[in-house]
Amino acid sequence: MSAQQQTGAGQSVPAMEDSIEMILEDHGRILPTNKPHPIVSACTGALLTGIYGLWSLFALPGFRKIPFRLKVPYLPSSKDQMQNVMKLLEGRKGRLADLGSGDGRLVFAASSAGFQCTGFEINSILVAYARSKACWSGVPSSQATFVKKDFWKTDLSSFNNVTAFLAPGVMEVLEEKLLKELPDDAHVIACRFPFPNWPKKSSVGSGLDQTFAYDINTVRTHLRNTPSTPKK
Repeated sequence: MSAQQQTGAGQSVPAMEDSIEMILEDHGRILPTNKPHPIVSACTGALLTGIYGLWSLFALPGFRKIPFRLKVPYLPSSKDQMQNVMKLLEGRKGRLADLGSGDGRLVFAASSAGFQCTGFEINSILVAYARSKACWSGVPSSQATFVKKDFWKTDLSSFNNVTAFLAPGVMEVLEEKLLKELPDDAHVIACRFPFPNWPKKSSVGSGLDQTFAYDINTVRTHLRNTPSTPKK
């Protein structure tokens, strides 16, 4: 998942807070006193600052350009998630857009399977890393391209395959965008968080690694035949 947009989701922040709490708990067990040694306190503060700085370096660049409700901190896909995505892409071909491509791991996996991939990412550090890896690995740009671009402001109509590992809060907004832009033969895969109003074609895995596949033509037919209910 990328640093794109609410977006991979209030999960990185809680994870950051949990890490800080664990460090403080360990500190309390080692020095059970109401007045910790000033040197230890300074070192702990420096450590926490460093952890937060490293996290911010990867999670936050580009966020100022994205509306708050669409922000998603970087959260990389697991190996099982990538395998599940590739299973749902079996039998497919053509152009693939990875929305919030992060370090590019899914783009590389899909390009090796014959897709012409474009990874959209707003974090310049992750884009640079993915481009460097593509160069080192000898992957041609015709197979894997990484662009520092906000996919929310990009027309995706030229892609017939789309993958997304974002956050629950943006999936309904993404539904509207993809329905407007994608061709009827498009295939969409969502990692971990399904689209709330779309009937899934299939799914693979379970828990945090579950992935969902959607056929755009089937989705459009379903929505045309389903009476709309006013939003509260």
